[in-house]
Amino acid sequence: MYVVPTAAIVPAAGRGERLGPGAPKALRELAGEPLLVHAVRSLWSAGCVDLVVVAAPPGSVAAVEATLLTAVEDLRLVVVEGGGTRQASVAAGLSAVPGDVEIVLVHDAARALVPAEVVVRVVDAVRAGAGAVVPVLPVTDTIKQVDADRVVATVDRSSLRSVQTPQGFARAVLESAHSAGHSAGGHDATDDASLVEAMGGEVVVVEGSTEAFKVTRPLDLALAEAVLRSRPNAP
Repeated sequence: MYVVPTAAIVPAAGRGERLGPGAPKALRELAGEPLLVHAVRSLWSAGCVDLVVVAAPPGSVAAVEATLLTAVEDLRLVVVEGGGTRQASVAAGLSAVPGDVEIVLVHDAARALVPAEVVVRVVDAVRAGAGAVVPVLPVTDTIKQVDADRVVATVDRSSLRSVQTPQGFARAVLESAHSAGHSAGGHDATDDASLVEAMGGEVVVVEGSTEAFKVTRPLDLALAEAVLRSRPNAP
């Protein structure tokens, strides 16, 4: 039983232009349901998340709340309006997390099919004392460093990892990282662990999953549908 209260923030206000014209990325449909529904269902099914906080596209808070509460049974949910950047959306979600929550996950809605065991591994690592945790996979492609249209080096990939979500944090660590990131006034962070790194914090890795890939382009939607069909109890 998870006795330490845990919340998961899902920043879902991005447009997702690489998927083509249409609704915001998190609201694009996968097998008849928005990506956001699949992502929240994945988090909730892990059994170690007590509350989900969604940072929704502007003007869609009520609609997103109704959709999620209908689709995910017994869900404890807070929906807030997201910001103009991912970092701003996470900050908006963090401000809505109740004071008794000690562990906070941040999960991309585009990683809609993350298996429950990855969520559990991340939470377990934070409960064991890590301040920041990310799920990772080894890099399998050959990586080239380029200058304009010329290769200048082949990068040793043995120590490289591809980072996924959910990323997990002791709440105080995440709050400090966002505060420091806001004060620095730099570019928008692509993930929250990088904010922890920037302030000198340690980030621990756990095993990720190939099914936790990010839906970014139309081909990714087709792959996600194939993954769904391959799962037990698929319609």
